[in-house]
Amino acid sequence: MEEKNIELLKDYIKRLSNGESLESVRADFVDNFSDVEAFNIMQAEQQLMKEGVPFTEVQKLCDVHSALFHGKTREEKIANAEKEVEASAARVTSNITIEKREAAKKQAEIVGHPLHLFTKENEALTEEINKTKSLIEDIKIDPSDDNNRKIIEIIDNLRKVAIHYAKKGDLLYPHMKAKYDISGPSDVMWSVDDEIRDELKFIADSDFRNAEYLGRLEHAITRMEEMIYKEQNILFPICTKFFTDEEWYKIYQDSKDYAPCLVDFIKWPEAETALSKENATSNATEDIIYLPGGHFTPAQLRAMLNTLPVEISFIDENDINCFFNEGPKLFKRAGMAIGRDVYSCHPPKIEMMVRSIIGDFKSGARDKVSVWMEKEGIPVLVEYIAVRDDNGQYIGTMECVQKMDEAKKHFEK
Repeated sequence: MEEKNIELLKDYIKRLSNGESLESVRADFVDNFSDVEAFNIMQAEQQLMKEGVPFTEVQKLCDVHSALFHGKTREEKIANAEKEVEASAARVTSNITIEKREAAKKQAEIVGHPLHLFTKENEALTEEINKTKSLIEDIKIDPSDDNNRKIIEIIDNLRKVAIHYAKKGDLLYPHMKAKYDISGPSDVMWSVDDEIRDELKFIADSDFRNAEYLGRLEHAITRMEEMIYKEQNILFPICTKFFTDEEWYKIYQDSKDYAPCLVDFIKWPEAETALSKENATSNATEDIIYLPGGHFTPAQLRAMLNTLPVEISFIDENDINCFFNEGPKLFKRAGMAIGRDVYSCHPPKIEMMVRSIIGDFKSGARDKVSVWMEKEGIPVLVEYIAVRDDNGQYIGTMECVQKMDEAKKHFEK
């Protein structure tokens, strides 16, 4: 994108930061960018972040950007968005064959495909949002305890969007950023996901008799609707243009580790067949692994590591994800993350903390960092440990996650 357009985007951010109305900035944006590829605008936003513009500032462009896709009606907006983003991505990614472009359009219609499940979840969330809107209007007329109890129940369903957002954050954003250098969605949309999730938690923990309660809830579900719109018309079409069948198979496999988000997991026969063949090939040969303390087969080592009552992850000296043990986890680990740099797997607000810890391990300033927290109501100890060879040379970092509920019960006796 031309330098003048980058400067215009910077100016829009500055104007928004100075309090100018979104509508005013949107009007100028449409005038200047209506003939620019939507895909290139996204790339320009990424360039701003690479130049040091904070993602929180670029995030303000998210709603401005969507103005390109607006029409007179909601249906027209969606239709325009689908056409423009599809056409834009196709024009920019000219290396993608016509056959792949046609196949990409059909991916969300394939029963069991990850985008099919994401779309079904969005449809279910939209139903809950509409129920919430209706009940809010009822409460304004009749603020009875019965109506307020109903809305508390609905909020519990709305909060399941956290599962939907977690899957995006683990399976889509990092892969787009690490494999295809598309960091806009991961840096901007990721933070919005977190804000919506945190706001719903705050509302759920609040007194529904508070005067701000309904206003905050209305704002939260509006942001949820906007995110659904952006996923369906911007994020998902871009994914279909880049992700290969093999990558979608792995995303499908990793999706199995997540709880349902209002929609039960749906099997994808094509992926099941491909993954079965891959597993059969990888297990064809087994050599003995010899270590100073003994020896075992890869199958024995795998079973032993998976039996440990602790979640283990390991990254090497180059900050690349190399290993995690299998099984149910409090902290989900996507198989696609293996071979990817660890920083791309974290949202922007966490990335700097991770860099600081690993930097201290490499310099020798620290050898271990322990974090006590609660996760899903369970007391948890998370330890980040520097791994060093016999000569004290840093060769990686290990993360250990242990549930401490049994220990807590034992010592409370």
